[in-house]
Amino acid sequence: MISYLEFEKPVAALEARIAELRATAAEGDLDIASEVARLEKKSSALLVSTYAALTPWQKTQVARHPMRPHFVDYVGLAFTDFMPLGGDRCYGEDQAIIGGFARLGGRRVMLIGHEKGHDTQSRIRHNFGMGKPEGYRKAIRLMELASRFGVPVVTLVDTSGAFPGVEAEERGQAEAIARSTQACLALPVPMVAVIVGEGGSGGAVALASAERVLMLEHAVYSVISPEGCASILWRTAEKAPDAAEAMRVTAQHLLDLKVIDRIVKEPLGGAHRHPGDMAEALGTVIGEELDALAKFDARTLRARREERFLRIGES
Repeated sequence: MISYLEFEKPVAALEARIAELRATAAEGDLDIASEVARLEKKSSALLVSTYAALTPWQKTQVARHPMRPHFVDYVGLAFTDFMPLGGDRCYGEDQAIIGGFARLGGRRVMLIGHEKGHDTQSRIRHNFGMGKPEGYRKAIRLMELASRFGVPVVTLVDTSGAFPGVEAEERGQAEAIARSTQACLALPVPMVAVIVGEGGSGGAVALASAERVLMLEHAVYSVISPEGCASILWRTAEKAPDAAEAMRVTAQHLLDLKVIDRIVKEPLGGAHRHPGDMAEALGTVIGEELDALAKFDARTLRARREERFLRIGES
């Protein structure tokens, strides 16, 4: 059952009508094939036109869609032989950031990413994808492990930001984020980062300081949420749509600014409508990027990372 966003209501009405006609036909001998085909064509065309004209705020809503695939979904759909590795060997385990060895096709990778959860119980367990210091220190440990074995690193970023609670600050949140960013930049192996949903602030950058940074078509990436920005600038979160427009948070904007390197196209209507197709496309693109990076040595990889971040914002 698809959960519709506010701007999708016309599509929802058409799809509800199609479901009604099919239910009616199932109860009798009515031939409604032609009418259903007409409505499906109309619904598809409306979906195309709607998603072709999304505003930055609407893309933010799509990126946060409750049914959008998260880390565990991509692990099951695009990767195999995932072996989770837990703990930071300092404080404890953080379920907001998950990582471990996995295979992508015939290639072994170190896979790390944020997990938001899909229902109330899992969202609480994963802290809504907001990593704590132990989560980022775990990511550092796994990156160091990947370096030791010469395994490329793949990160899937999806967080509104690092956890801002007092206990996280007491355990060195800022230092953990900074060291995680440093660990990304110092990796002697290829690294590909993908913004699959929200990329929020330092909590996202800490896992996305790679030589190749990709974004899904309807993902967003910003230093602060639109609501947070609006609260600072206009003293009201109701201005979030204006903030999203001004902040240039979309993949299309960020590609122009050279903040990211490539956009991964989503299925029609967003990744949440066809998770399997999205995972297949993402796996293919990550494989292409890793193939392209395999020819570079450690020194070149580090130099390419430095160059890409210094180049951000150039016209």
